[in-house]
Amino acid sequence: MEIVDQTRLPHARVTVSLASGSDAAHAIRSMQVRGAPLIGATAAYGLALALRADPSDAGLAAGYALLIATRPTAVNLRWALDRVRARVTPLAPAARAAAAWDEASAIAAEDIATNRALGGHGVQIIEALAGARRSPVQILTHCNAGALATLGWGTATAPIYLAHAAGVSLHVWVSETRPRLQGARLTAWELRAHGVPHTLVIDAAGAALMRQRRVDLVLVGADRVTRNGDVCNKIGTYEKALAARDNDVPMYAAVPSTTIDWTLASGDDVPIEERDAAEVLNPGGEPIAPAGTVVANPAFDVTPGRLFTGLITERGVCAASKAGLSGLFPEHVHE
Repeated sequence: MEIVDQTRLPHARVTVSLASGSDAAHAIRSMQVRGAPLIGATAAYGLALALRADPSDAGLAAGYALLIATRPTAVNLRWALDRVRARVTPLAPAARAAAAWDEASAIAAEDIATNRALGGHGVQIIEALAGARRSPVQILTHCNAGALATLGWGTATAPIYLAHAAGVSLHVWVSETRPRLQGARLTAWELRAHGVPHTLVIDAAGAALMRQRRVDLVLVGADRVTRNGDVCNKIGTYEKALAARDNDVPMYAAVPSTTIDWTLASGDDVPIEERDAAEVLNPGGEPIAPAGTVVANPAFDVTPGRLFTGLITERGVCAASKAGLSGLFPEHVHE
């Protein structure tokens, strides 16, 4: 199995071979792969690799435990691992590795189709804005919710790519996304490759741009959405939502159904990953604060659903609420 090492972008496109469950766990933990859908798919393949080495019940349990511990916030990780485990548990050990690989491949293919469908619903929002103005539609993004975070199309970028391909005039403000700079390193790299006009801005500029009426739409992804519509996404999303609400700018989260956690009632229940202080203190390899400075580095925040104009899913657009999600996904009403 090969991955693109996202820690090397945008300066070099380097592929890395994963040969074991431990390799996959390291790739997820070190953020060589990141983004909720891609984390899930990588974990699924990682469990298949672990079962190649040891397909016994003990090997299955050990591989699952290793991978589930890599990142606590993105719900796709648990969802994908649970799906593979459920597929292989009834099987004889000799059949497990192949079945796990098939299931992981199905997860990957479904993600591409899901994001394409999601993009088809989201592009209508952009087209409606374009029809009401003569200048380019100005879209603000945060973090990287692009093809690099998924198996194809991306989530928040899928409507952008489809609109651009259809000839809609648009421009993307790319929030750099500190401290790991996924917007600067990854989203800008993607948009450049697709020929989408864009401008990189520091995280703190988003609110000012909205107040200056230079943003028509905010599009973000999600790492987990709870059943009441609260959205957990990269740290800084909540601030974007507050500014969008204050300036009457529509804001949507692009949410594949695999990212919805029906087991959690609200965002208050989401575990927030705290990452290494070095990401803040040494972003370029050299210290930027006095020695001994105490650092808090939460990787995500939770935005209440009431601050979103809506959620864009593969089944359509809905309110970021329990009623809105239940309307699109009635099979989960009683969960």
